[in-house]
Amino acid sequence: MKRFYLSVLFLCSFGSLFAGGPSFAFCDYSQGKVFIQENGEIVWEHKAPDSNDIWVLPNKNILFTAGKEVLEVSRKNDTIFHYTSESNIFACQRLKNGNTFIGECDNGRLLEVSPDGSIVKDVSILPFGVKTGGHAFMRNARCLDNGHYLVAHYGGKSVVEYDENGKAVWNIPVPGGAHSVIRLPSGNTLVAVTDKDNNPGVFEYDMAGNIVWSLTNKDLPGTLKFAGGMHYLSDGRLFLTNWVGHVDAKNPVHLLVIDKLSKKVLYKVSDRNEIKTMSSVFALDALKKRVRSYH
Repeated sequence: MKRFYLSVLFLCSFGSLFAGGPSFAFCDYSQGKVFIQENGEIVWEHKAPDSNDIWVLPNKNILFTAGKEVLEVSRKNDTIFHYTSESNIFACQRLKNGNTFIGECDNGRLLEVSPDGSIVKDVSILPFGVKTGGHAFMRNARCLDNGHYLVAHYGGKSVVEYDENGKAVWNIPVPGGAHSVIRLPSGNTLVAVTDKDNNPGVFEYDMAGNIVWSLTNKDLPGTLKFAGGMHYLSDGRLFLTNWVGHVDAKNPVHLLVIDKLSKKVLYKVSDRNEIKTMSSVFALDALKKRVRSYH
């Protein structure tokens, strides 16, 4: 009886959360903009060419990549932080110490940058003797709580964990090409997989490299084209972008909100004139104290 009551409460809470649609920020890679949607309506946008990573910070400012730049911008469009590179940048993250983690793709550099734009840590993960990783070297990357780095190697079709000095300490092959990575509290790793082997989806790997959970087109027939950015919340919701830049999709599904346990679709963003290709997402519920966030 207690389990039934909790299940009903859980489903009712989802119903109230999605009454007007969830609120989230997202990148539109092809259109070159970042947006915020609240209650089903787009309420904010900013120019951001080739944007691939986005966060809404506790102060409500938006941190995002924009081609060869990383910006922190207020809702009034004031620029708070700005970093520019000669390399494509597809990953950024605000660290607990106030610095910003940045993954430079072509240069193969993992950086920590202070609020004034100074580089305070610079780690190279390019193979020995290689001068450039190229456009496909990495996509999303994250600095972990232990100081290690978790990197999605899109072109190299793998996910690698590097220590604080750039030495590989864990890796798994990802035949479909890795786009985004999340290290869960269990130690398992969620990987959003692209279209390189025509099996896009999200796969959860344990530390031995075994797949212990997955979400593919077997669960959502014909829906997934290229699993992109994702954001997982402690209440079980997985926000997942479905990038459609490599296909001529009719009535494309740009975003799915999935109950991870049941794989039920709770919400989706389908064909909309305001959106071309959605590449990354940040759920605004992550700012609530009662919800833990993994992004």
